[in-house]
Amino acid sequence: MDIQAAGGKSQGFRSAVSPSPDSWLLIPVDKQMTKITIIDYGVGNFRNVQKAFQAVGADAQITDSVAAAAEAQVVVLPGVGAFGDAIGNLRARKLDRPVLDAVQAGKPVLGICVGLQLMFDESEEMGHHTGLGILPGKIVRFPESELVVPHMGWNQIHPVREHPLLAGIRDGDFAYFAHSYYAQPHNPNHVLGRTDYGFEYASVVGRDNVCAIQFHPEKSQRVGMQILKNFVEFARTTG
Repeated sequence: MDIQAAGGKSQGFRSAVSPSPDSWLLIPVDKQMTKITIIDYGVGNFRNVQKAFQAVGADAQITDSVAAAAEAQVVVLPGVGAFGDAIGNLRARKLDRPVLDAVQAGKPVLGICVGLQLMFDESEEMGHHTGLGILPGKIVRFPESELVVPHMGWNQIHPVREHPLLAGIRDGDFAYFAHSYYAQPHNPNHVLGRTDYGFEYASVVGRDNVCAIQFHPEKSQRVGMQILKNFVEFARTTG
């Protein structure tokens, strides 16, 4: 489950004073706008994601149309809430097919929060649910420990391999998380970055034309905006 992120004191394993709310404005805006299509399947903070992409120079459109999603050149799949509700809505609206077709066609695709989780084979959240199967692996709950679940607040990203999505992201940079379940990728080569919450788990994943992040970029200020800007650049060179 990805909890809709809220303000307040971090309950994360690591904590830090968040950067200035306006610090992300220092990121240069692209001169030539890249068109991003954000898939609206009824479970997500779509408008906030759209505004964040617009802030880094992308022409970000939200659609719940199967036809428009099928024509998209760059696809973003956000999401909050429970995995079962998210994948159920996506399939009920027949928006799963355009996402899968985009991946197959080599179009740039970004999953955000629950959007990352939907890319995997399955989830054990409140039963068993079949995901999109874009990345092999499953979604499991954080184990019982002295740490609070959900994992909510600021925590660090540790890049484990070079990737255009993580350009300019330093080891230990902070992002904002809000989730109770995490991804266990079967292929370690699909792990681009990890986060420590009692143990290290995959918080940034990807392969080929597909990338995904567990944290909320629109709430992660400079780091979040840098990653969205990186994805725009990645889309420009990949698509």
